[in-house]
Amino acid sequence: MNQQFLEALKTILNEEQWKEQEPMKLHTTFRVGGSADLLVTPDLVQLPSVIKLCKLHQMPYTVIGNGSNLLVGDKGIRGVVIVCGKPAEEISFDGAHMTVGAGTMLAKAANAAAEHSLTGMEFAAGIPGSVGGAVVMNAGAYGGEMKDIIESVKVLDLDGKEHVLSLQELDLSYRHSCIPEHGYIVTEATLCLERGDMQQIRDTMEDYRNRRAEKQPLNYPSAGSTFKRPEGYFAGKLIMDAGLKGYTVGGAQVSEKHAGFVVNIGDATAADIKQLMQDVSDKVKEQYGVVLEPEVKMIGEF
Repeated sequence: MNQQFLEALKTILNEEQWKEQEPMKLHTTFRVGGSADLLVTPDLVQLPSVIKLCKLHQMPYTVIGNGSNLLVGDKGIRGVVIVCGKPAEEISFDGAHMTVGAGTMLAKAANAAAEHSLTGMEFAAGIPGSVGGAVVMNAGAYGGEMKDIIESVKVLDLDGKEHVLSLQELDLSYRHSCIPEHGYIVTEATLCLERGDMQQIRDTMEDYRNRRAEKQPLNYPSAGSTFKRPEGYFAGKLIMDAGLKGYTVGGAQVSEKHAGFVVNIGDATAADIKQLMQDVSDKVKEQYGVVLEPEVKMIGEF
C-alpha cells in the first residue's frame, strides 16, 4: 500500500477507522472472501475526502454496505474497500418523511418507522442489508420494494461531489437502479411513508419475520436469494424441479430448505459458491431453457 496515501488517509480517519489486509469474510453474510488491501469505515462527513484522496493517488476503491448481497473472491480485493456502516447511521423524521443514513440497517429503519406509527416499510423488516445497499438494488419482499417509498436519495459522484436524485432519476426497476452505472455512492435516503396504526404495523412486521424464518435457511451463512426471479418463473422452483435441492460443491450447498438460496454449510470458499452457481445455472438452462441471472454481486479477485 502506498505510504504517501496512507499518511494522507491518517489525517482524515482515526486509528480505529482503517485496517490493512482485512479478511472480507468478516464483512459479508456469506462469510467467505480473501483480504482487502485496506478497509476503511468513514462517516458521511469524511467520505467525500476519502474518495477525493483515492482519486488523487489513483487508488482503486470499492464501496460496500452490510455485505449481505456480495460474493468476494478468495484472492481478496485490491485497493481500498470503503464500508458505509455504523458511522453512516442517522435517522430523522419530518412528519411522514423519514431520512436515513446509508449505513443504517433496513431492520433498524423499519423499526424506527414503526415506533413513529409510519407504515409502508414493513416489507423491509427482515431484509439483512443496509439502506444504501437496498437503494442500489431496489430491494424488496412480500410485494413491497424500495421504489414504493423513496422520495429522493443523496449520492456522491466519482469526484466526491454530492447530488440529490429524485425517484424518477434513480430509474428503479426489479433489482435495478442507475447508481452502479454512474459509480455513485448512496449516502442518504429520504422515504415517504404514511400514518398508520402502530400495533398493526408491528403485527405485519412480525408476520413477515416469522414467514421468513419458516421458509428461509437463516441458520446458515448466505447472501439471501441467489438468483433474480426470471420473468414468468420462480428461481427456487426451477432449481428444485431440476433436482438440485441439496446439491453441494465443497462447503457450498443449494439449501435443502429453500432451493433459491445457496448457503455456506461449513468452510465454503468463494470458488465453491461460484462453481455451484454456475452448475445450477447450466442445469436449469439445459432442462428448461431459462437463464438464471445472479442476484448476488461478485467482487474482488477469484
